Amino acid sequence: MAFGNFKTRQIVIIIKKKCICCIFVFFTTLNFFSQTNSNEEKIYVATEQFTAKPNLQNLEKLICFEQKIQPKTKAEQLATVILNCNKAYYQNQFGQMQNAILSYEKAWRIFNTFKLTNYDIVEYCLKPLGNLYTQIGDFENAENTIKNYFFIVEENQNENQKISAIQNLAVVYFSSGKHDAAISLLTNELKSKKLTPSQRGVLLANCGANYLALHKNVVAKETFKKSILLLKSDPNQIEALANSYRNLSKIYSAENNFTLASENFKKAKKLSIYLKNKSIRQQATILLEEATLNFNANKLPETELCLQKLFMLLLPKYSGNYNIPDKKSLYAETVLLDAFDLRAQIYLQQKYYQKALQWYDLSFETDKLLQLVVVYENSKILMQIGTKNRVEKCIALYEKLYQTDHNATYLEKAFQLCQQNKSIVLQNEFVQNKTRSKAEKALLEMLQIQNKIIFDQQQKQDDANIKIINTAINKQNQIMLLLKQQTKKNDQGITEINLELVYKKLKKDEAILISYFYGTEKIYCFTLENESIKLQSIEPLKFKITAFLDYFSNADKITDNVAGYIKCGTALFNYLHLPSNQNKKNLVIIPDGLLNFVPFEALVTKNTSTTNFSKINYLINDFNIAYATTISFYLADNQNKKSNIKILGVFPIFENSDSELLYSKEEMKAIQNNFDGLFLKNAQATYKNFKQNAANFSIIHLSTHGSSGATDEPATIKFYDKTVLYSELYYLNLNADLAVLSACETGLGKLYSGEGAMSISRGFQMAGAKNLLFSLWKVNDYTTSVFMEKFYKNLKNNQSYFDANHASKLQYLQDTSISNAKKSPYYWCAMVYYGNLQKSSAADLYYFYAAVGLFLVLIIFLNIKKGSHF
Repeated sequence: MAFGNFKTRQIVIIIKKKCICCIFVFFTTLNFFSQTNSNEEKIYVATEQFTAKPNLQNLEKLICFEQKIQPKTKAEQLATVILNCNKAYYQNQFGQMQNAILSYEKAWRIFNTFKLTNYDIVEYCLKPLGNLYTQIGDFENAENTIKNYFFIVEENQNENQKISAIQNLAVVYFSSGKHDAAISLLTNELKSKKLTPSQRGVLLANCGANYLALHKNVVAKETFKKSILLLKSDPNQIEALANSYRNLSKIYSAENNFTLASENFKKAKKLSIYLKNKSIRQQATILLEEATLNFNANKLPETELCLQKLFMLLLPKYSGNYNIPDKKSLYAETVLLDAFDLRAQIYLQQKYYQKALQWYDLSFETDKLLQLVVVYENSKILMQIGTKNRVEKCIALYEKLYQTDHNATYLEKAFQLCQQNKSIVLQNEFVQNKTRSKAEKALLEMLQIQNKIIFDQQQKQDDANIKIINTAINKQNQIMLLLKQQTKKNDQGITEINLELVYKKLKKDEAILISYFYGTEKIYCFTLENESIKLQSIEPLKFKITAFLDYFSNADKITDNVAGYIKCGTALFNYLHLPSNQNKKNLVIIPDGLLNFVPFEALVTKNTSTTNFSKINYLINDFNIAYATTISFYLADNQNKKSNIKILGVFPIFENSDSELLYSKEEMKAIQNNFDGLFLKNAQATYKNFKQNAANFSIIHLSTHGSSGATDEPATIKFYDKTVLYSELYYLNLNADLAVLSACETGLGKLYSGEGAMSISRGFQMAGAKNLLFSLWKVNDYTTSVFMEKFYKNLKNNQSYFDANHASKLQYLQDTSISNAKKSPYYWCAMVYYGNLQKSSAADLYYFYAAVGLFLVLIIFLNIKKGSHF
């Protein structure tokens, strides 16, 4: 979902049936003029009075009334449900989308908790709630809500509501970029012979939107034309018909046929006049699409006029006259965000770069507000795709401004923006975890349990138990509502980076820092050295990176073509603007995009004809390399604060099975020879035992099987008794200074633009592990055990984690007992270190106490010597 790209970002909710809650059914069975004064009657009367004259003033009265009423009986609870559904509908009409969501959520929570009946909760609550979730980008909540009521209507055999659920689910898939899934869902339903012409027309319109998003414009155009023919004759499908015309307008606009684009948009706009009860947001959406059409046609004055109307509509306090809105007036609204982006694009086209940056800044602020109202991680991450596109445009602007007047402030601002918007979800989780209550953390863990139940059933494919999935989705939905009640809004967000602290730390670490931004137009490389920033842009030649990564796809690729590897490694080293050997001995790398999977240590700095792997000029020979997720993690105080290292080792081994790890025992013995701890092996290496003990050890070492997952499968790690999803690790509350993930692909997972890989290492980082050592591909059992033996020996000799990792790799290359074939980079550079560069406090304490001891000996010696003169 590209926020900066209006062809993909303007989501049209094709089916959004009006859901004014009809309470007259209840009024006919109640005598409102009786002398009884029950709470139930009061609630219905208050609701009726408000719906008779719905305005903001009466809305406030209704809210005040509701706060005073304490419903106790089921009848009173049902009346409260109806009140909240009506209140939510009008809150949405008045542009109070967030309040509407809260009211619908409250209605659903009460209805479900008290197991109420005799009310169409699907039509008047769940359908509009699912649509609102979609509109704010909370796609996982939207999907869960729609699937929840899909099962309800199936049980009730309500065919119309079932079709509506399918249509709305397809909208969620469309909005979250799952276009093939949406088309599959819709085309399957189109095979039904029970469909009316207008239902078929709506499904086709939905299909067309997905074809359009996949840039299949010819198919999309024909599909929209078919849908229009079917929808024209049904006066109840004005909105769907208007949407088909609007989408046709987009296709013609993309073809630069602005005459036909304008004609179709005018038809859509004319139809929208006949729509009753249009919300403020619906009106704003039409204005935004008209503004976008005018912008594409290079009609800037007309674009400006539409945007001015839009801002006046969505921001009541906006003064107009092309002024920048006050940040205090902003709220979580995707239409507003897209309008700010469009306004920035106008200034960008006019080369008013400073003004463009000011409007993009409003988009970033709106983005932050949207993050606060979304619970699920996947939904938050999808939002960041648009954020990253915006960041790229802003970095390009700062680069242009710097090239004009060479003011280093522009480079600093570009770096700040890059870091503040990198891995936002991960960074915000760290901020929020500081204030989360035990109850909130417990609910988050319960969410993950239900997620695992769903995943386990989905793995069974045709044998999956639909009832179990439905129950888990329902539980997730209820946990989410409870979680929203528990959660306190933390609007601190990610603070601005203090560059003075960065420079100070780099000086102390004797390090150069390189941070990458992997965009669609360019890859930007920030180099921080000697208290200054350098920015270089690179053409995003993906094949240069994938060609190098391909050498690590199996153990033979490098040994079969050493010359090809050296050539490829040298080309990538030069392409990425990496420094050569300098007076600085350490290098900190903050990767991005595909670069997250590159083992930089194994890049080649000089071409050579040797086939002896220990003689190749690797980058590791020039620098001791550490990685960081973001600059804030680099700045974090991640030094070992334990005076005595104790290790929790987890070694399932999987003896006498196809999964047996033959050298895992050797790895365990090597650690035991150097450190004390608790070592869980075979049947003791359960997830339960790991969870119970994980918080009590300074180093956690897992020697097991890991998997990066696949497109639709999350990354997992195996314990003796179960396979655990990466997201199940999030709330373990670890205190470990170091987590060593000695398993396959623990640093790999589904890669999201701007957020990184959804990997096992992410799970441990989220749980609180301060420093990490993890793998980038399928590691070899034997060579990993050799590396780990060297690593822990170096730790025993008071080296830092950082130095121990570096030294172990060089020692591995120099070990004469290891064959040349096994010295291929495939074997020695799979493990990468993310964390602090400084020596652990254990080593520092050792030297401190030694120095104190020497000082005391010296004092005693001097006193004795002084006493001898008497």
